[in-house]
Amino acid sequence: MARAVWTGSLSFGLVNIPVRLYPATEPKDVRFHLTDSQGRRVRYRRFVPAEEPAELEWSATQTEASAAPEEAREQQTGPATTQNVSPRDVEVAFEDLMRGYETDDGRVVLMSRDEVESARPERSRVIEIEDFVALSDIDPVYFEKSYHLAPRPGGEKPYELLLRAMERAGRVGIGRFVLRTKPHLVAIRPTEGALGLETMFFADEVRDARELISRPSGAEVSDRELQMAEMLIETLNTEWNPAAYADAYREELLRRISEKAPIEAVEEPPTKAPALAELMEALKASVEAAKKDAKKEKKKGSSKKRPA
Repeated sequence: MARAVWTGSLSFGLVNIPVRLYPATEPKDVRFHLTDSQGRRVRYRRFVPAEEPAELEWSATQTEASAAPEEAREQQTGPATTQNVSPRDVEVAFEDLMRGYETDDGRVVLMSRDEVESARPERSRVIEIEDFVALSDIDPVYFEKSYHLAPRPGGEKPYELLLRAMERAGRVGIGRFVLRTKPHLVAIRPTEGALGLETMFFADEVRDARELISRPSGAEVSDRELQMAEMLIETLNTEWNPAAYADAYREELLRRISEKAPIEAVEEPPTKAPALAELMEALKASVEAAKKDAKKEKKKGSSKKRPA
C-alpha cells in the first residue's frame, strides 16, 4: 500500500476534515546506475578544479550544465570520478558547500545552507480552501502533480459531505499549503468516489504561448480545408482509454534487460512445481468425486421410480 506523503486536515468554512495525502501516480521509468565495464558502481566526488578561477563568474557552459538533465550534465562535464580528479584539485566537504545564484548581470551571489533554510516556510497542517471555481476555467498547463486525499478516522462524514457537494456544484476548490519545504497552490476536485488534489504552477511559472509563437499574417484557412480537418478529427474520435497507450520504450528496455539477466534470476522457485502438481491432483480428485456422487444420485433416482 502507498505511504501517505502528508497528514493534516482539509478546511472549508468552519468544516475541518482530517485527511491523508497519497501520490496518485507511480512513475515506471527504467532507472540505471552508472558503472564501469566490470559492473562496479561509479561514485561522485565534490571538488574544485585546480584551474578554476577564483572570481565569482560562471561561463555559459557551466551555467547550462547546472540546469541540464543528468544525462546532459554527464556529457558536458563528465562524471567526477577518481580518475579525472587532479591531485591539485580541492575536494569540498558537504558541510562547506555554498549555494550560488547567478543574477541577470552575470554576478554570483553566495548563500549558505542555513540562509536558504531560514527562508523556507514552516510545514503546514491545514489545506484551507479559499475559493471554488469551475474546472473548465483552469488550463491543464497549470496542473503539476496528482494526489489522492483520503479521510482519516473521524473524518468520513464531512469528507463525504464535501465530495458530494462539489460533485453537485461542479466546482473545484482552490487552496494552498506547504508540502515538505515548498509552498503549493492546489486544486481539490471530486474524482470517482474520492477527492483528488492537483498541485499547480503559480501564474508567473507558466509561459505565455503567444510570446513564443507568432501566427504569420495572411495564413488564411479556407472552409474546405477546415471541413476536411474536422472530418479527420471525427474519423479518429474514440473514447478515452489510458490503457491503450503503453510506454513502448520502457517495455523494450525491460525486454532487453530480461534477455541479459542471469537465468537463475528469472527461473521460478522450485517450490512452485510441487504446489501446482498438488493443486492439479486435488482438482482431479474433486472432479472424480463429483462424478461418483452424480452417479450415486442417478441410481437412487432410478430405484425410486421402479414399481413395488
